[in-house]
Amino acid sequence: MEVGVKLGVLTVLYADRPLDEVLDRAVALGLDAVELGTGNYPGDAHCPAGKLLTDRARARELRRAVTDRGLQISALSCHGNPLHPRPEVAEAHHGVWRRTLELCELLEVDVVNTFSGCPGDGPDGRAPNWVTCPWPPDFAELLAWQWDERVIPYWREEAQRAAAHGVRGIGLEMHPGFVVYNPGTLLRLRAAAGERIGANFDPSHLVWQGIDPVEAARELGRAGAIFHAHAKDTYVDRGNVRRDGVLDTKPYDRVIDRAWSFRTVGYGHGEELWRALVSMLRTVGYDGVLSIEHEDPLASVDEGLEKAVALLRGVLLREPAAAMWWSG
Repeated sequence: MEVGVKLGVLTVLYADRPLDEVLDRAVALGLDAVELGTGNYPGDAHCPAGKLLTDRARARELRRAVTDRGLQISALSCHGNPLHPRPEVAEAHHGVWRRTLELCELLEVDVVNTFSGCPGDGPDGRAPNWVTCPWPPDFAELLAWQWDERVIPYWREEAQRAAAHGVRGIGLEMHPGFVVYNPGTLLRLRAAAGERIGANFDPSHLVWQGIDPVEAARELGRAGAIFHAHAKDTYVDRGNVRRDGVLDTKPYDRVIDRAWSFRTVGYGHGEELWRALVSMLRTVGYDGVLSIEHEDPLASVDEGLEKAVALLRGVLLREPAAAMWWSG
């Protein structure tokens, strides 16, 4: 039996196609797994949690459609903001999260990917407030309130609920705009809410912040805090960065003006970076799925996915289980 990082795809990139067609596409590309969106920002085109929970025969059919093709479901994804200051938004996103946990148990999936969320500027806030500096003092005080009154209590309870549904890992995507956006904030929440809190490790959100994804994988992997991983690249336009820095609110389609843009794997960083990252994931014992996500404004979905598969297939490391040198 071979072990090592496997290759998959987040199927929301083909939300306009039927699931059977997408699964056949994954098989034709030689992939090992699919990651399915259950609602909130990813949408639920292929895996509507509410409908599947009320029609369990349909849920079982979905699982068979995946496994009969030799694929696995690497994770269910429901990225949202359950800490949103507007109750109607928070409750909607929280509801999808809870239904996704139930669906995990039904489909025998043990990882859920999502965002940590971001509260507002106090109990009466109306919009999320992402704090990025400690001064003036209002910001430090707000950050303490967000974590102590909203973030930690919520995720402590949800980690316990995840355990009750057989979910081994809550894969938080470190994403600017939410309270968990880098390894430090992720490990802070993990220390407060328990070891079911970990990462859906997506390097694309790290590199434009100036974070070395290989070092980030080392730190999180040593802590046993990587439950899932995404393969998405980011191109950093050094000229625009020299002029305006990395923080950028211009629309994603204004590639020529932006400090950074999401790109197909290999078009932000070359094969050397991806070899180093896959090697680090293997070094820290990760043998899960590297799930391709496509948000490249310069490439079609088919072209982007095919190029990502071609590059990643050449850098994945697999070896016989008997040759592994660590215990367990």
